[in-house]
Amino acid sequence: MVLVVSEEVQEAIEAGRPVVALESTIIAHGLPRPRNLRVALELEDAVRGEGAVPATVAVLDGRPLIGLDKAQLERVANDSGIRKLGHRDLPFAVAARASGATTVSATARLAALAGIRVFATGGLGGVHREWTVTQDESADLGLLARTGITVVCAGVKSILDVPATLQRLETLGVAVAGYGTDRFPGFYLSDSGHPVDWTLNAPEEVAEVMRAQDALGVAESALIVANPVPEAEQLDPELHARVLDEALAACAERGVTGQAVTPFLLDYLVRHTDGASLRANLAAVRGNVRLGARIATAWARG
Repeated sequence: MVLVVSEEVQEAIEAGRPVVALESTIIAHGLPRPRNLRVALELEDAVRGEGAVPATVAVLDGRPLIGLDKAQLERVANDSGIRKLGHRDLPFAVAARASGATTVSATARLAALAGIRVFATGGLGGVHREWTVTQDESADLGLLARTGITVVCAGVKSILDVPATLQRLETLGVAVAGYGTDRFPGFYLSDSGHPVDWTLNAPEEVAEVMRAQDALGVAESALIVANPVPEAEQLDPELHARVLDEALAACAERGVTGQAVTPFLLDYLVRHTDGASLRANLAAVRGNVRLGARIATAWARG
């Protein structure tokens, strides 16, 4: 697979300047048009505002791109034929010269191949509810267990089985730390109700852990920095609990299964919270992107 790294990103990598990878599924599949393009540009500007270089990742015409120009961002935002690509889909997309937006797993894989160490996103995938029946688990977890990248996120999506996801991450040997908290965030919520074993309080502390990973030879797996959405910007916990219960019931009643479950639940939350869940999602992503840039800067200082 031949990566196409933008000139700006390549120069920053070679010079040891801070770079932050950004996924593209939020642009193509996570937000309505034209808001999606505005948010994509805003997130890149947020990275630049912190002194780092943004590297939005996507696959266009079979070419894995690390760093998109304005025209490429517009294409990802507006082309209805853009597929959703996990890391397992990358060989097919390249061989078929297809175009797609990259999920967490695909973005992490391509960014790591390009030599980027920090990736900022919204929430990770994880173990789905009723796993014992469905065996449904996000490919994010297995990929992060074998990819040396630091992922800044707001925990995992609250529609998932959070304690089972944390247990799975532990089993896979993926390092997890709360940023400024000893609680694991719940994507829309500042606190999922579950603790984390380690807390990091500054970008420099995160960078020190990254250096220790390298020194100990354990940098082949990810470091997850779980950064909670500010309480003032989180989805109201009572509203979240009520609407999520309704969404799960509607999902079962309509027989929604497999890969259709997550988009169904997320869409239900947006519609039945009058957009409050989307606002909390964007608040989390903005905070993660800014923190990712600060961590990348601390890492680049060496």
